[in-house]
Amino acid sequence: MIDYETKVTEHRRALHLIPELSFQEYKTTAYIRSQLEALSIDYMTPLETATIVYFEGQSNKTVGYRADIDALPIVEETGVSFESTHPLAMHACGHDGHAAILLTFAEWCKSQADQQLLPHNVLLIFQPSEESNAGAHALIKSFPFKDYALEGIFGVHLGPDTDEGVLLTKEGPLTASATEYRIRIKGRSAHVAEKETGANALGALSNMVNQIAQIQQYHLTGLNQNVIHIGKMDAGEAINTVASNGYLEGTIRTYSPNDLEIIKAQLQKILESNDQIYGTTSTLSIAEGYPPVINPASLLETVEKSAGAAGLRLNIKGKPYLFGEDFSFYANVAETNFAFLGIKNDGKGFTSGLHTATFNFDESALVYGVRYFQEILNHIGA
Repeated sequence: MIDYETKVTEHRRALHLIPELSFQEYKTTAYIRSQLEALSIDYMTPLETATIVYFEGQSNKTVGYRADIDALPIVEETGVSFESTHPLAMHACGHDGHAAILLTFAEWCKSQADQQLLPHNVLLIFQPSEESNAGAHALIKSFPFKDYALEGIFGVHLGPDTDEGVLLTKEGPLTASATEYRIRIKGRSAHVAEKETGANALGALSNMVNQIAQIQQYHLTGLNQNVIHIGKMDAGEAINTVASNGYLEGTIRTYSPNDLEIIKAQLQKILESNDQIYGTTSTLSIAEGYPPVINPASLLETVEKSAGAAGLRLNIKGKPYLFGEDFSFYANVAETNFAFLGIKNDGKGFTSGLHTATFNFDESALVYGVRYFQEILNHIGA
């Protein structure tokens, strides 16, 4: 008999001590693999810090589960006894909890498979680098997921704005796409006394800021929510010269691939028109990050039944989140569902948000995640 609370707590705290940044999760991966080896569980290593486990069940259906394992460059301020031993890294997004759920679930799968009681085949995905560099994208290029004919891939994320005992999800868009853009402006320097001989990169930059702010109003439907954010700007060299260089960078958040294409096209038009006006030469670079997480309706009944059987209350979210999440890439290889597992507990003081130095939670809430994963096997396709 597995003591789920003891197991998830043990795993979570061991991982919390050794947080590592994206694609540097060497100690984390070593811990995960050592725990699997101790249970005589075979695993595959498609990436240096990615670990995949396959269990054969009693049907021809295969169900996938994903946990991300990386941390953030945040100095921890929780004061807990198992505080990060890496001073410039912290599990401030709960990935230690995600991995603890999946490790505990792996132990249960092993016990069921050994007794020939595992209802379906199971694929467990310990994925690196969710916080940056799209570890999910790298993994699906390195591992033959489509060979497994997956019925679905399920993921949970700890939700500090959702109460313990609640599973939060929705049909359709759940998180936004996250795309970065950078604009570099090359002008021509001149003394301010002869400013007409220069090409003012600062003037071009200032005009671009106003035009970018108008993209949503004039070029996109008001029915869709989009964010076109400018996060950093720089221009100029001296107080009495025409600026010869300018720089601007920002992020785009949207739920619509079509809106993203419109935004990209309008940014390019803004550059071209400003270059004509100011005599500058501007370049636009787009780093397309994570697509939006979009939950299909086909898995919602499985999620609803599984949550209820696991003792969770299901909360259907109204508006989607505006942050990005690379779980979205798994939609390229299977139907997917992503949900948020509540960890908010006002009475115990667990109220800090994701990506904060004081983020913490009661590990007993992770048991719901293990039970939810188990119940999916009982309700998938039922």
